[in-house]
Amino acid sequence: MDNTQSFTKTKWVIDSAHSEISFKVKHLIVATVRGVFKEYDSSIYTTGDDFLSVETDIWINPASITTGDEKRDEHLRGTDFFDVENYKEINFIGNTYSQTDVAGNYELTGDLTMKGITKRIKLDVSYKGNVKDPWGNLKAVFGATGKINRNDWGLNWNSALETGGFLVSEEVTIDCELQLVKKAV
Repeated sequence: MDNTQSFTKTKWVIDSAHSEISFKVKHLIVATVRGVFKEYDSSIYTTGDDFLSVETDIWINPASITTGDEKRDEHLRGTDFFDVENYKEINFIGNTYSQTDVAGNYELTGDLTMKGITKRIKLDVSYKGNVKDPWGNLKAVFGATGKINRNDWGLNWNSALETGGFLVSEEVTIDCELQLVKKAV
């Protein structure tokens, strides 16, 4: 009797028309600046449709950053922040995905690399469900949030305020909404 089971790998791709990889950071201590990366891609595989088995590799083009202010965006692309001339990619490789409750909340732990520096981070992931679109494509929808200290990746620039504090907070909130499309392998 053969007790081996056949497990099929499922490939998922990010539907970039319905997804967003973004961040928020405090500015002037009390205000919030939001930014979005417009160019990204991924390699995402599961065993069958089981996302607890997910293998995640997401890469982002830091030059595609937009905050709604071109002067600020150019500063962020420069050597004070992302240094896009020397570092063409931000990369996240998810290593561990675990369910935290029965309500569809998970924790994704992985390695985030920016400016050649790799640090382990944790993202809180909310599974929002699977749905078939009108064209018969199966989609899985997730939200992901987390907090990092930008200084850990050498994004150290700042300016002291005369009233105390700094122009830009060290803490950055990652905020993503991803629609994944199931593809035939």
